[in-house]
Amino acid sequence: MESDQDSPIRLDHLFRQESGRLVATVARIFGLHNLSLAEDVVQDAFSRALEIWKIRGVPENPSAWLVAAAKNRAIDYLRRERTARTFAPEVDRLLRSEWTFSPTVEELFAEGEIKDDLLRMMFTCCHPKLTDDARVGVILNVLCGFSIDEIAAAFVATPSAIQKRIARAKNTLAQSQHLFDVNTSSNFSARLPAVQRSLYLLFNEGYHGASAEFAVRAELCREAMRLASLLLAHPLGATPATYALSALMCFGAARLPARLDSLGNLNALSDQNRAMWNQELISQGLELLSRSASGREATEFHIEAAIASLHATAATIEDTDWHEIVSLYDSLLAIRPSPIVALNRAIAVAHSENAERGLEELRKIQGLSGLSRYPFYQAALGELELRTGKLTDARRHFYAARALARNPTERSFLDRRIWACDDPSHV
Repeated sequence: MESDQDSPIRLDHLFRQESGRLVATVARIFGLHNLSLAEDVVQDAFSRALEIWKIRGVPENPSAWLVAAAKNRAIDYLRRERTARTFAPEVDRLLRSEWTFSPTVEELFAEGEIKDDLLRMMFTCCHPKLTDDARVGVILNVLCGFSIDEIAAAFVATPSAIQKRIARAKNTLAQSQHLFDVNTSSNFSARLPAVQRSLYLLFNEGYHGASAEFAVRAELCREAMRLASLLLAHPLGATPATYALSALMCFGAARLPARLDSLGNLNALSDQNRAMWNQELISQGLELLSRSASGREATEFHIEAAIASLHATAATIEDTDWHEIVSLYDSLLAIRPSPIVALNRAIAVAHSENAERGLEELRKIQGLSGLSRYPFYQAALGELELRTGKLTDARRHFYAARALARNPTERSFLDRRIWACDDPSHV
């Protein structure tokens, strides 16, 4: 045994990683209509672990300990309530007979089943009746172990609003009573795009989300990558689009160490120390991107991953193939037109040609919905005005961007750009 203080295991990370798969397994037995009860059982197992480990130290295999604790707690509840409550339809009858009770529970708590249950719950959380925000929220809560307060901070919402959103989502899930069947190809393929989209949004929320406290939430990125790896491990989930999505995540995660400086200030791409980029993740991204080319369709994930690969493999911002990036953004706009994509394309045009051309492209998208509250539209205008020497206009745009900033890190970044208008030598 190791003492809690000496153990290299971060208990908060361990619980976050284990909670989703254990809730999924208990919910598979209890039924989705008892999802809250399944969460309570797992939480009780975690609380028991903290009590015992504080005295005895963290066991050599804490994951196995937690599985056993959750299984024992579930058995206690099943024995006590099996005459008064219904459980998952496919196992309810087996749980009522002493001949089949123990073998059924043991089988459902087997390691291979637990792994599959996490994938089942992921697909369950992406119910077609739920909005994108509700899907991501319930994934964070149920699969990733995030609290209501943490999710509220990530989505710039009040805890009460998030509580209601997730409660509504869980009520919708409860109507199906059992987890989604991931072994039926037609059902799997029909829901796969929603799952991919949810993981994409989850990663983006971590990479450059709207948190009121943090500009970068690396833990959200890690959770998205962990769940995406489950898709790749499933024969039906390892599609070209999933490979492309995973590649995109790798390229983004590779740049995370350089997104903030030593003081916690946000670094623009041009200011990032590329020596800090994770080359192992970049290599992994390139391999995944290569494997994504096996299909006939180029999805938005393929195009975004291709753009990210050009950034990740360029030695400097000047060496980046901006002309190709503009072309890729043109393709992305054809597939998924959005103001943010148009904004990124305009910035690429400024690098490919000049700041004046970039400003022309930016002004074409001015007033489009989705940009009015986005600080980096005004920031992009300020940056390009600064490059053309129009300091007064640049300062005005940076102040407008600062008024829209969502956290102290963004405000600090924009303060530095305002100062650059007073001293252009800092550009």
